[in-house]
Amino acid sequence: MLLVVGVLVGFWAFGGDEETAPPPDSRARQYREFDACLLTGESGITSGDATAAWQGMQRVSAETRIRVTHVPVMGKQSAANALPYLNGLIQRDCDVVLATGAAQTRTVREQAGGHPQTQFVVVGPQSDGQEAGGGNLTAVKPGEGLADELAKTLQRAVSVARD
Repeated sequence: MLLVVGVLVGFWAFGGDEETAPPPDSRARQYREFDACLLTGESGITSGDATAAWQGMQRVSAETRIRVTHVPVMGKQSAANALPYLNGLIQRDCDVVLATGAAQTRTVREQAGGHPQTQFVVVGPQSDGQEAGGGNLTAVKPGEGLADELAKTLQRAVSVARD
């Protein structure tokens, strides 16, 4: 008799009625397998071109359900110091890496050719015709309209990935 009571109590406490389980969170967002990562200066997305870039990325994320993240380069703002942060984003399999800030964009320009599977977008002028060949590096002009321009560039990258 004690065994029967123990089994019933265990069944009641640990199993049985699946209807009592709460429903899944209806606010949970289902993301696509596509990551866009922003490499910024030490202030992160709180100032300058990084703020506009992040706004554009968030807009595209809301429209296409891609994951977006940002990583600030801490410490000395140099290309050498930015390199480990960039390598971390590449190792995380970011489909698109965007960069703002002089050190970050310089590092991306130097490293993009060695990572043809990743698309790179830098905020700044084109340099030495690198971007003109239609490779994996695109330059977007800083200033007014940056959020819109980055959103368009990121939208194109997402569209290419769908095909």
